[in-house]
Amino acid sequence: MADTRFGLISYDQEQARVLIRTPSFNFDDFPTLADELLQLLSAKVLEKQWDADLYSWLIDFEGAQLMLKAEHYSESVWIEALTKNDSQEELAFLASLFERGF
Repeated sequence: MADTRFGLISYDQEQARVLIRTPSFNFDDFPTLADELLQLLSAKVLEKQWDADLYSWLIDFEGAQLMLKAEHYSESVWIEALTKNDSQEELAFLASLFERGF
């Protein structure tokens, strides 16, 4: 398999969450990494929020509002629906993209 920067760790349809493999990052590096990811997905940021160790960005992906979240201590990055019943089609599509890696 070719080396890719972004890939799929898991897709939890029940929890409406796509866990993403990313390059290593720290709290200060995440905005640059997230901007790269969102540019590759042709998604845009609607709102940014961050706490002591968690980034939560509201994004628009093909008309669907999703949350891009990252926790820097565990270097975990995921995209989730605003509610469990929202955006299932978009999350399944994202999971398939990340499964191929890019």
